[in-house]
Amino acid sequence: MTPLPPAHDPIHSLSSDAALARLLSIREGLSGAEAIARLHRHGFNRLPEARARTMLGVALHQFRSPFIYLLLAAAGVSLLLDHLADAGFIAIVLLLNGSIGFWQEWQAETRARALKSLVRGHVPVWRDGVLVSLDTELLVPGDVVELESGVKIPADLRLIEADALEADESLLTGESMAVAKDASHVSAADAPLGDRHGMLFAGSMVQSGRARAVVAATGRHSEIGRLALALQVAGAAPPLVRRMEVFTRQIAIAALVLIALIAGLEILRGAGMAEIFLLAVALAVSAIPEGLPVAMTVALSISVHRMGQRSVVVRHLPAVEGLGACTMIATDKTGTLTVNRLTIETVWLPDLTENDGRMPPQDARVRQLALAAARCSESHGGAVDHTGDEIGDAVDLAFLRLALRFDYNAAMDAVDHRGRIAYEPARRYAADFHADGDTLVAYVKGAPETLLDLCGAQAWEPERRAAAERAVRSLAADGYRVIAVAAGAVTAPEAESLDGLMLLGFAGLIDPLRQEARLSVRAAQAAGIRVAMVTGDHPLTALAIARQLDLAAEGAAGEAQLITGAELQKLGGDQAAFDAAVARALVFARTEPLQKLAIVESLRRQGHVVAVTGDGVNDAPALKAADIGVAMGRGGTDVAREAADLILVDDNFASIVAGIEEGRAAYDNLRKVILLCISTGAAEILLMLLASLTGLPPPLSAVQLLWLNLVTNGIQDVALAFEKPEPGLLQRRPRPKHSRIFDRRMIEQVALSGAVIGVASFAFYAWLLQGRHVPLVVAQGLTLWLIVWFENAHVLNCRSERRSLFRVPLSGNWLLILSVIAAQGLQFAAASLPGIGPMLRLEDVSLLHGALLALPAFLLVAAMEVYKAARKDDGQAA
Repeated sequence: MTPLPPAHDPIHSLSSDAALARLLSIREGLSGAEAIARLHRHGFNRLPEARARTMLGVALHQFRSPFIYLLLAAAGVSLLLDHLADAGFIAIVLLLNGSIGFWQEWQAETRARALKSLVRGHVPVWRDGVLVSLDTELLVPGDVVELESGVKIPADLRLIEADALEADESLLTGESMAVAKDASHVSAADAPLGDRHGMLFAGSMVQSGRARAVVAATGRHSEIGRLALALQVAGAAPPLVRRMEVFTRQIAIAALVLIALIAGLEILRGAGMAEIFLLAVALAVSAIPEGLPVAMTVALSISVHRMGQRSVVVRHLPAVEGLGACTMIATDKTGTLTVNRLTIETVWLPDLTENDGRMPPQDARVRQLALAAARCSESHGGAVDHTGDEIGDAVDLAFLRLALRFDYNAAMDAVDHRGRIAYEPARRYAADFHADGDTLVAYVKGAPETLLDLCGAQAWEPERRAAAERAVRSLAADGYRVIAVAAGAVTAPEAESLDGLMLLGFAGLIDPLRQEARLSVRAAQAAGIRVAMVTGDHPLTALAIARQLDLAAEGAAGEAQLITGAELQKLGGDQAAFDAAVARALVFARTEPLQKLAIVESLRRQGHVVAVTGDGVNDAPALKAADIGVAMGRGGTDVAREAADLILVDDNFASIVAGIEEGRAAYDNLRKVILLCISTGAAEILLMLLASLTGLPPPLSAVQLLWLNLVTNGIQDVALAFEKPEPGLLQRRPRPKHSRIFDRRMIEQVALSGAVIGVASFAFYAWLLQGRHVPLVVAQGLTLWLIVWFENAHVLNCRSERRSLFRVPLSGNWLLILSVIAAQGLQFAAASLPGIGPMLRLEDVSLLHGALLALPAFLLVAAMEVYKAARKDDGQAA
């Protein structure tokens, strides 16, 4: 055969015969030689895969941080100056931080190639006029395949023949109900995936029926392949990573400026280069909060554990804080807001005057309809599993669950089955024939307009039919899928005898809301977070669910908040118009996978920190592009979970709200840790600067500074990360996307606490040297002990940026209280140990004098209490 001609119209817009002609194929398939030639031309039916992360790669990733680079530089300088103790302390910090981060990420890393597993297997294929079983990787465009119920679809296919065919495309389109397929259907060129009824797509599943189809696209050219290519784009950096990059640059610049300033002063004083280098190392140790990376990792790990207790699994540590920062949640509908189980929620019966003819499905008057519908079901009662693991058509299962309330098993035992007409899209109904004595009775369910015609003119008076048609429109407007049920005596078990039936009623089916969904959405909105629903479902269904959730307003206002995928597609390349449409909408219906990605990108352009939920292959690109991707753990695909940052164990929107609260708590605790580390570091810098300006010797050695930062303060900042969430977290507004960690409040608190500690410690040091003429080593030892007490007091101040430390109960974090005791215990122990005491200049300091130095620390408590009382709450963000 000649090479394939270029495509002008998409395959779904061609008839089956035209599609075969386009693909240069016939109904009996390709020859073996042509298939081999096409395999060389098109490649294997494989999807592009991201390279698996190795253990070494995950380990090295822990050291890709500006903070880590600063620490490495400090360690390098220490080694050059032969300060092995300093370098050793820093190395311990780096290894501890890297080990914690590595363990968390390696535990969460998924090594399975999920996209590959979606298309791998065997399928019956026509080759050289013979049906053979072929590895799906060897499929090429033009191959003709045979499909039956339960088969995973291996490539994008154009139907040639179909018999009662339905496909589950929920993992690709988001449509919660099986889609009827029709080989004769020709779609518009711009039809969305969910409306291409003559096509089957790789990764979806044949739910019922049989088909013959021609392969239209394989591998990267299939719809899944397009998604796989989108997944290769780098994901958005979590908000915490972006904030810490800015914060680290600020710290680095400030440290370099101060070190240069002090070094310049020392040069003017005539100090030697070796002395200046030693001072630079000490200043670098003071400026760089060595314990901060460890404390940050611990704080995030604690939140990972807490989120796990609330059904949220974290794959990447920075995503913990990111969920707390989100301003927008773009949520899937099926399985997240709803239970992902088609259910009969209401029934309309003819001639019923109350409640416009509707009644709840548990009403006894529904029994006749329920049993009639169950009798013409292709599933049986054993298919219904109350754990949710059910087998069969979703509509059949819904009617079976209803019939089981009305002694279904006994009714079916008495059935004398005489024939069946299976559902086909062209017929739009299914029928079963049963003998009732000498009478043959047909039980039929299907599309309302079809069954109304089967009921015949004699059975329907004009006003009764008009009432039924109004009921159908009313149910559809409320978002229900409407199924009609009818029964009646017939002459033979065949389609031609179906006439003059009696309508038993209409069933309104819907995937119902989770019980907690409405309250959870309201909680998110109360937290200042905008919630939008992005789904592949029909617009009426999506809007009805959105109104129940209070996401969309009633009437025309709600309709204005809905936009369909087709409407978005018409906006084309007009980015401004697209962004305006996305900004207005709260409900996105009939969206295609890459449109969901475009919606997320638009929201991010508009300044939102976007959290996206999803469970299917169709959601994976959006999950990866979002600031925070949230995948479903129970009903989701491996592809979605691999692309996401967080996984909901219970597939529940309420767990997202719980995660937001924990994320905000994590950010609060990170700020508390940063406040402690930076303010004590600022105090040490100020102390060293004042000594240099006044010509005094350095108050602390590099080893003493490392002791403060890594041992005493390091114990406390890790314990501070265990603080419980403060009250009212979900009542705060979200933080602005570009807000800085080092904001005005942080600067004020660092400046005040740093000044109190630094000035008081310098005054004490200068008094010891010049007023009391204490030896330098003793003055340095006493100054070290005073700062330890200041840090003990300050960690209690840092438990809340706004509340008095006396209003924060000690029981909220007993570990912190123990850390304060441990810090002082280590200090007392170090003063007594022969090896450590001389190194820390504590050998000549009495334990009594060390204990008395606790009294000046109350100056810091008093200053911070005055600040918190005087500082008005500025309507803080989360």
